[in-house]
Amino acid sequence: MDGEIDWTCRRFDELSTDDLYQILQLRAEVFVVEQDCVYQDVDGFDQGALHVMGRLTGDEGAPLVSYTRLLPPGAKYDGASSIGRVVTRETARGGGNGKALMQKSIAFCRQRWPDSAIVISAQQYLEKFYRSLGFVTETEAYSEDGIPHIRMRLKP
Repeated sequence: MDGEIDWTCRRFDELSTDDLYQILQLRAEVFVVEQDCVYQDVDGFDQGALHVMGRLTGDEGAPLVSYTRLLPPGAKYDGASSIGRVVTRETARGGGNGKALMQKSIAFCRQRWPDSAIVISAQQYLEKFYRSLGFVTETEAYSEDGIPHIRMRLKP
């Protein structure tokens, strides 16, 4: 998948019903179907989150290519904001879209909560990727929904 990505960051109450449908569809497509992981995706955090969405530039009504959910400090981790539900459509992987998604997500966190560290619960196999963005590993591997994860932190 080639092309530039248009990035938006919206509060829950700013999402259209189509936005919300596409977010839930992409998350289910990757986390539930592709990764074969049965888990409670709709967990009560979406309403208080910011939603970062990436779509191909100039493709009006295009489906989501990438997405993250940003939580304010204290919502999930004491004194730290969080980036979660990090997802890139399978057809959009391998071209730097995942890195661009995380860079945009970090920038939105810094803009919104400039003095807050950012904590993530990362799938362990992606540790090197997140380290390349400045995150530092804080924990040994633990199981989250049957998948090995590690907690990582990016200082303000």
